[in-house]
Amino acid sequence: MNAPVDTALSIEAAITGLGPGPLTADGIATHIAPLFSRVLARKEIYLANHSLGRPLDATASDVAEAVALWQTRLGDAWDAWSAELLAYRTRLARLLAAPRYDCVVPRTSAGQGLRAILNSYDSVPRVVATRGEFDSIDVILRHYARRGRIKLTLVEPRASGLFAAEDLFAVIRAGADLAVLSQVMFNSGQVVPELSALTRAAHNASARVLLDVYHSLGVLPVDVAALDVDFAIGGSYKYLRGGPGACYLYLHPRHLDGSLSTLDVGWFAKREPFSYERPDPIEWAQGGDAWMESTPPVLTWYQSRAGQIFTLAMGVDRLREYSLELQHRLVTLLAERGIESTGAALDRGAFVVVTLDSPVAARRLAESLRARGVITDARGVWLRMCPDLLTTPAELERAADATAAVA
Repeated sequence: MNAPVDTALSIEAAITGLGPGPLTADGIATHIAPLFSRVLARKEIYLANHSLGRPLDATASDVAEAVALWQTRLGDAWDAWSAELLAYRTRLARLLAAPRYDCVVPRTSAGQGLRAILNSYDSVPRVVATRGEFDSIDVILRHYARRGRIKLTLVEPRASGLFAAEDLFAVIRAGADLAVLSQVMFNSGQVVPELSALTRAAHNASARVLLDVYHSLGVLPVDVAALDVDFAIGGSYKYLRGGPGACYLYLHPRHLDGSLSTLDVGWFAKREPFSYERPDPIEWAQGGDAWMESTPPVLTWYQSRAGQIFTLAMGVDRLREYSLELQHRLVTLLAERGIESTGAALDRGAFVVVTLDSPVAARRLAESLRARGVITDARGVWLRMCPDLLTTPAELERAADATAAVA
């Protein structure tokens, strides 16, 4: 068993105590909050769950387990570490609705996954993306374009700041080899419309699709198989409560038959990495294992364990329902205080946004709220406020009051 008994059983017992049906604030306070006692000892109102997710208490003991294996077994720890790698990939495959575990390849950043796909092309690919991709993705794409490694077309948002499906359709149909799209835009919270149709259009144009699910996995139902995307990237930093570095690249099984490869590989991609043999040509591992890199960062699999187990046990549909309920409450409270905000809708992700006149105004509002003990953040003209299941009704009231006082 890869997860320590106390981690898995404590989460299972707490969620069983909730009982069936919709989540309630009282039920969460009684059964779920004790799993997060360390982080909840902080006294601020934390509404930056869309940025860095709050970890479970069990995360500390999970990481300690990995270190203890190192201390007590030294090189023999690789047996247990390798088992945890399998568990890590298996849990992510379940969350992504991927057909098999080896579709998921561990990465230390979503950008690393993007580079692996860009480096799978032997000629200069035509890449389509939006102007709204997260900075790490945007930086890589524009740097590759500047170095002549890709031909990049960026789709602009409409005047509302949102992206229109017809604009994406037009650029993809005009000619592309790879479309890089986010399921949820990191700044505005927009759920990109018509993803299935966009994927079909890309395939009809002989293009592949890479989907960034960093702002959706764990808080919106994600089904990469149903969407039929070729690749997906993301990480555990936000809604999976797994901290930095626990990221992944998903590859559709049709790309795991050996017909597609990347320059971004290392000795763990060999068929038998611990045999230390060097046949020429290299004998690659089967399936997604052939996309592994060099010696991996073991601790990330352990630090993300409790968050993955928790999310799977809670159920993403249930978390989404409660997220929408909290967002609706926050939007209503802000409106009662004369502040317009957007959220609590199926075409939005997990956070509420207040749109300001300028990026400077949004940053100043975030700073003023922080001074009052309310932790939010700003991206562009949008102030982002993300309650999660640990956020109490009283905290939402206080956050709305603080926003009204400084807005």
